[in-house]
Amino acid sequence: MAPIYKVAIIQLHPKARRFLEILNCIADSNAAAQGAQLAVLPEYHLTNWVPQDPKFLDLCDLWEIYLNKYRALAKAHDICIVPGTIVQRLPGAGNDVDKLINVTYFIDNNGEILGDYQKKNLWYNHTSHPERPHLTSSTHDPHSVIQTPIGPIGMLICWDLAFPEAFRELIAQGAKIIVVPTFWTLADCSEYGLNLNPRAEALFLESTLISRSFENTCAVIFVNAGGAPGSSTSAKPNSYAGLSRVTMPFVGALGTETKNSAEEGMSIVDVDTEIIEQAEAQYKVRKDIARDDWHYAYRHTTMIGTSNQDTSEWGGEKL
Repeated sequence: MAPIYKVAIIQLHPKARRFLEILNCIADSNAAAQGAQLAVLPEYHLTNWVPQDPKFLDLCDLWEIYLNKYRALAKAHDICIVPGTIVQRLPGAGNDVDKLINVTYFIDNNGEILGDYQKKNLWYNHTSHPERPHLTSSTHDPHSVIQTPIGPIGMLICWDLAFPEAFRELIAQGAKIIVVPTFWTLADCSEYGLNLNPRAEALFLESTLISRSFENTCAVIFVNAGGAPGSSTSAKPNSYAGLSRVTMPFVGALGTETKNSAEEGMSIVDVDTEIIEQAEAQYKVRKDIARDDWHYAYRHTTMIGTSNQDTSEWGGEKL
């Protein structure tokens, strides 16, 4: 049987310098104490997304300090951590707030950084939280899979979720779990859409996350920003969406404490990778896209293996 991994999805309200609270979430009283092997935090959890704030660049300059704190935390509590995203100045950008990068990391349980990913698909909406005027995309840098203690992992960020090609590029390289730290609000929808359905963005998330897990025979670990206590997904359209969850083929959305909530909270989820193996045995998506005669033009050259590739590898062990 394929292994089961215990994952903590930590839905936080993003605000500046709350590392001590996060320490408590991950360490003694919560995630690690409950046996979680991986803890995942939301996008922008340390800063929120307020590039117009005069203090924002100063917060960005603390990125390496926080990253090292997370590394120490992972090692001390024997837990892997994806610390949401951490905004940094683009090297050589000086005080230009329009030259930032948004990066997520995979830190193993020894405190080592196994890989990172810079956000590629940037959000652009004048009425919510536009990123393109400020962030630099990783554009044509290829997506890459990270070999981790919980198997081959792909990482994406927020609006990347809207692009099936990103998932295809990762599963073509062997990723079976995709981690997606996110900052997504109900206000991200247009006025037209909100008039039709005030929860249109929640519908987008719920539908797309299930689709991505089925169409790629993978698990998707989606961790979104949540609102302060008292929030809900039926609140005003400018509220945080929350809805953090793990989605998997056959079973759908997992994460009792957060999957239907916009408030801060944490769910501990058992990610049973046998489900992924059985989904691939049923749908054979990976087998098809690995064929030499695969018929879609966007097939990526970074693909590894062949049509008879063994898909039962987890963390270097054949199961």
